[in-house]
Amino acid sequence: MILLAATLLLTQDITLPLRTRVELFKGSGDWREVTQNLAIDPKNTALIICDMWDRHWCQGANQRVVPIAQKAVPVIAAARAKGMLIIHAPSETMGFYANTPQRQAIAALAKIDPPPAKPIDSPPLPIDDSDGGCDTGDKTFKAWSRQIDTIPIAAGDLISDQGSEVYAALKLRGIENLLVMGVHTNMCILNRTFAIKQMTRWGVRCILLRDLTDTMYDPQDRPFVPHDKGTELVVEHIEKYWAPSVLSTQLTQALKK
Repeated sequence: MILLAATLLLTQDITLPLRTRVELFKGSGDWREVTQNLAIDPKNTALIICDMWDRHWCQGANQRVVPIAQKAVPVIAAARAKGMLIIHAPSETMGFYANTPQRQAIAALAKIDPPPAKPIDSPPLPIDDSDGGCDTGDKTFKAWSRQIDTIPIAAGDLISDQGSEVYAALKLRGIENLLVMGVHTNMCILNRTFAIKQMTRWGVRCILLRDLTDTMYDPQDRPFVPHDKGTELVVEHIEKYWAPSVLSTQLTQALKK
């Protein structure tokens, strides 16, 4: 009986209050914030950690990544303990992880051809990031070599920076929900092959962890708002056109029930 009760607990759905945006009257530009509760099965859900590198070329980005990583550690642990698959996706660092079991496990999976991409499009971003978005004036270069050490990689986790591999891992495990955290909302979070745009076009239900992310945005560029406000604007853009969002605190609270 104890074993049965534990099994039931592990497979119990959790309810997340997903925030999205609805244009009340089409074409009016009158967007309203809406929250919709959604029950999901943790075992049918994965959490992907996007480009949380050990080092970024922009010092402003470096400074903001550290507290995000620290805040994310207990969230990731709680998701893993509830049965969620954890995927680490530090792009352009797969050579560093080539001999790890977490990298080898996903590379060895059977190939699954994704379906034809859904024709989803969206307007331009509400911020100007054409100069790279760095708010500390640094010049771009490849600064990263691995994921930030703050975030542990556990035995059952996977490591990949390829959308086709991530898609195969999800489908082979019957996973339909993908929680997305990391950096940066206006770049990798939207545009990596394993992240929101491509996965959404392939039919995966993406959910942004909106307080575990950041934006490459310089307040000296359009729309000339503080950095945090720039991030909020991109999160709102994602909620309008791509995916709902949830707070990490709301996720961890739901996982505790």
